[in-house]
Amino acid sequence: MNLMSKKGCVELKQLSWALTLSIGILTGACGGSDPEAIFPKVEAITESVYASGVVKAQEQYEAYLLANGPVQKIFLEEGDTVTVGTPILQVFNEAEKLRRENAQLAQTYADQQANQSRLRDLELSIQLAKSKLQNDSLLNLRTQNLWKQGIGTAVELEQRQLNYQNSKTAYESQIIRYKDLKREIEFNSKSAGKNLRITEVLENEYLLKSKIDGVVYSILKEQGEMVSPQTPLAIIGKAGEFLMELQVDEYDISKVKPGQKILVSMDSYKEEVFEGKVSKISPIMDPKTKTFKVEAEFTKAPARLFPNLTLEANIVTQVKEKTLVIPRNYLWNDTSVITIDEDTIPVKTGIKNFQFAEILDGISESTQLIRPRQ
Repeated sequence: MNLMSKKGCVELKQLSWALTLSIGILTGACGGSDPEAIFPKVEAITESVYASGVVKAQEQYEAYLLANGPVQKIFLEEGDTVTVGTPILQVFNEAEKLRRENAQLAQTYADQQANQSRLRDLELSIQLAKSKLQNDSLLNLRTQNLWKQGIGTAVELEQRQLNYQNSKTAYESQIIRYKDLKREIEFNSKSAGKNLRITEVLENEYLLKSKIDGVVYSILKEQGEMVSPQTPLAIIGKAGEFLMELQVDEYDISKVKPGQKILVSMDSYKEEVFEGKVSKISPIMDPKTKTFKVEAEFTKAPARLFPNLTLEANIVTQVKEKTLVIPRNYLWNDTSVITIDEDTIPVKTGIKNFQFAEILDGISESTQLIRPRQ
């Protein structure tokens, strides 16, 4: 009896301790605060647009030639400075060279100065015809005067008149020939000169020249390699002057404006942030990538830059220094929040970024919120 009483007493104490522990856990669970509950805060928020892109030299371009053939000669090396018109490389063009030389010969033959002898010859013929005309005119006049005095024959008079008319016709014919020859020489000279310039232009199509004052950043072909009009031959740009070429999604482009600040990160300079500003926005979308090209200039740049370095950028579109914000993941469907009492309250939002959302209306700093369940 005593043994049974002791055993029962021990079991009763163990049951009482278990009940007490359970009640304590339950009380703690009901009365404690939700570790995920937060209050809205008044602080700064920034809205930005993400963009990826590359670094480019100012006025950087890929150089092409309207020519087919092997690279005959390369005049420069990568890194060399150039001015407008500096030859970079030449494509083999023996046929065009021969055409130019032939055009030079034709131009020399047709030159006005070289044809002055032909004009001089006609001028002498004109002078001779004019002298003969004057002589025949005098003889004709004398014969007519004698005929009026009854001296001479009708046959002699007619012969003098005929000689005069023939001399007059010959003189006028020589003048016409002179004018025609002069016009022909002028035309041939101009035509030969234009043909020569055309062949020079065609020959220049085989010679790659710089369009700007800058640096040859890359020569893309080697001597002997075949090229075509679709083949880029070199990359040229300004020396020491760089810009950013960014790609912005079509959904974000309406927020981007010239002058906006840009925060830039680059794989070449890890854990460093550089700054820039938007300078130019392309007015047309690339239909393949569904993006717009945006150019920006550095306001805080790395010590050294190279063309085609990759970068990521955030274009700052709006900044508010003091406004009510909550973590973005505490929004329900981007239109509502849930209080600690599990009430759903609609809110009016403003600026949003990946981390936070601005609350314009619906709650205050004293409204305790919990994160919506997924």
